[in-house]
Amino acid sequence: MSDFPKFVEFHEEGVREGFQIEPVIHPIERRIKLIDSLSETGLTQIQVGSFVSPKAVPTMADTAQLFEGIKRKEGVDYTALWLNKKGVMLANEAKDVAMDARILFYTTDAFSMANNNCTATEMRDHQVEFLDMYLQQGLVPSGAYIMTAFGCNFGGPVLLEAVTDLVKWTVDLCADRKTPLPAIYLADTVGWANPEGLKQQIGAVRELVPDARIGLHLHDTRGLGAANVYAALEMGVDLFDASVAGLGGCPFAGHGSATSAGNICTEDMVFLCHEMGIETGIDLNALIESARLAEDIIGRPLNGRIMHAGSLDKYRSN
Repeated sequence: MSDFPKFVEFHEEGVREGFQIEPVIHPIERRIKLIDSLSETGLTQIQVGSFVSPKAVPTMADTAQLFEGIKRKEGVDYTALWLNKKGVMLANEAKDVAMDARILFYTTDAFSMANNNCTATEMRDHQVEFLDMYLQQGLVPSGAYIMTAFGCNFGGPVLLEAVTDLVKWTVDLCADRKTPLPAIYLADTVGWANPEGLKQQIGAVRELVPDARIGLHLHDTRGLGAANVYAALEMGVDLFDASVAGLGGCPFAGHGSATSAGNICTEDMVFLCHEMGIETGIDLNALIESARLAEDIIGRPLNGRIMHAGSLDKYRSN
């Protein structure tokens, strides 16, 4: 029996996810224009960039300048990603960053070493320090991200137990700190998820923590993005990260190319929801224009479908 939500919340990550993997650094003025365009679509959260090593990810070296240049719209949170304490410090120093207080986990040592230069257990234990730092700053944790939740290009399939153990650990940590449990995000970092496996994981998390909000960070690497979103909607999931025009991909995933399909495409998934009668608060036609702008900036055809075909509005009005 399906349990479709009435409203779905999308967090936009295309600017960070998409441009981080590009082989060139696109002009900052054009990226600012894209962010400003996305601000007019009804999105409530836009990830602007990341405060990470400029040596490892040179395309994100000017994130502070992006925050200086964008036009902020009331009701929109402009967030950033960081992976260590230095990143948090840089975010605090930048102009008006909405501090998205995430804690991050990996299910495999191989991916954790590639992305963070530490084992998965070490990364998990570091999150205690992050949580305490957030609480000292008066921040409420927004999400607990379990990366490579469905599989890892370097470590192979991921057991369900590896995911549920991290969920239990997070529940205990938050209970010990007497802080609310953040949304539990299952992240398909490198494109291993399939609809049945995804439903199994959602069900297992719900069995452990019935009241937890579940979010999904899905990639369309192997063409199952929309199928996975539909499966999640059937389970009542109402929180998704997505990327305009289907931009994105992890630079350390091992796929080797910025042209590999990236994250689930924001406008395509908004279209899916709207066609099913699920509200999003997003102006689809405005989002399509943002997607076309993203494609123009990147300079090659991108993976979004609706940006090329258009919505059905003009046909329904005939």
